Amino acid sequence: MAVQVTVLPSPRCLFDDPVQIHVVGLLPLQAVTLRASLVDESGELFQAHARYRAGSNGELDLSDSPALGGSYLGVEPMGLLWSLRSKAPYKRLAKKNVLTPFCVDLEVYEGHEDMSRLLGKCTNERWFLGEGVKRISVREGRLKATLFLPPGPGPFPGLIDLYGSGGGLVEFRASLLASRGFVTLALAYMAFEDLPAMPEILELDYFEEAVNFLRKQQQVKNTGIGVLGLSKGADIALSMATFLPGIKAAVSISGSGFNSFIPLRGDGFTVPPHPYDLGRMKTSDESGLVDFSDVLDDHRDPATWDCRIPMERSLAKFLFLSGLDDMNWKSDLYCRDAVQRLQQYGREVEFCSYSGAGHLLEPPYLPLCQASIHKVLGVFVHWGGQWREHAKAQEDAWRRIQTFFWQHL
Repeated sequence: MAVQVTVLPSPRCLFDDPVQIHVVGLLPLQAVTLRASLVDESGELFQAHARYRAGSNGELDLSDSPALGGSYLGVEPMGLLWSLRSKAPYKRLAKKNVLTPFCVDLEVYEGHEDMSRLLGKCTNERWFLGEGVKRISVREGRLKATLFLPPGPGPFPGLIDLYGSGGGLVEFRASLLASRGFVTLALAYMAFEDLPAMPEILELDYFEEAVNFLRKQQQVKNTGIGVLGLSKGADIALSMATFLPGIKAAVSISGSGFNSFIPLRGDGFTVPPHPYDLGRMKTSDESGLVDFSDVLDDHRDPATWDCRIPMERSLAKFLFLSGLDDMNWKSDLYCRDAVQRLQQYGREVEFCSYSGAGHLLEPPYLPLCQASIHKVLGVFVHWGGQWREHAKAQEDAWRRIQTFFWQHL
């Protein structure tokens, strides 16, 4: 019998779907190496491999067979995906065009040492846009965004999705959320088209325009809007929930409870940025990576408190997620401070802190990016994280985010 590699339940799935990788037709107890390969949109090759031994029936099922070495150890059904890495250092795997899938080639080679004899292979197509999800480019008023609509008349909960200070219009998380039943607006606010790379000031009414646009969509439930943000996007999400009407639920991923780096101007007030000194950033002689974790003044110093977002005024529900191994900034400390403040005012708040997780908590099975170039600052930034722990954190965080929005919207 020829060796066959199959991906169950289907070789075509959404990127955040777990799959079962199965190999049949091997010799009993045969030593083999499995390799996953993915070429991203820039042509960069990401690979992972793991050594296995077939069962006495000549079969291999990654959901119960332990890896004996390679990119990871032990029983890791999705290990070949979350451990993908490029040969070139400091590359981040991120999807730019959500209309095409990432194709992961899965190959089985004989033996544990040299990968010269290929026994079988298949391809897993991993999509960011579910069947029937519509992608609509939005350039209305000042808005620079992309709207994703789940199939059907709805009404569906509405979400606004914000990324961090790297800027741009990031669509892959929003498209996955729409594939899971949320009308999602991916919103750019810096470093995109004519939006400046580092704005002198951010206007709250730009974000209000996004809320109003989303609320007008026929498929959106009229029970209020949710907002989620990563890093700088997280404090914007909290500011929106505090200062804008109609926000029912906000998720902060690796964020803070104060306004960071850019002043935020509202109607008759401005929240200044938390004081920082780039002279305190450290560059590693060895790796050239930049560590920003000490650039901010101490958030416990009352002199910084006019930069705090007065979240206690908000009627929204909050979820905070952070990694204890965030090397970019002290998000866990800042999240705990925000949670404590909200609890002092009797506000409802959920918080989950992940040991071994870094700054870039993404949808599941996107591999950990420990360091990459910051598009706006033009330096290589250390994001932190340990491979296996970060992968587990991403799975859990993704479940929590969806459960939280379903519950409150």
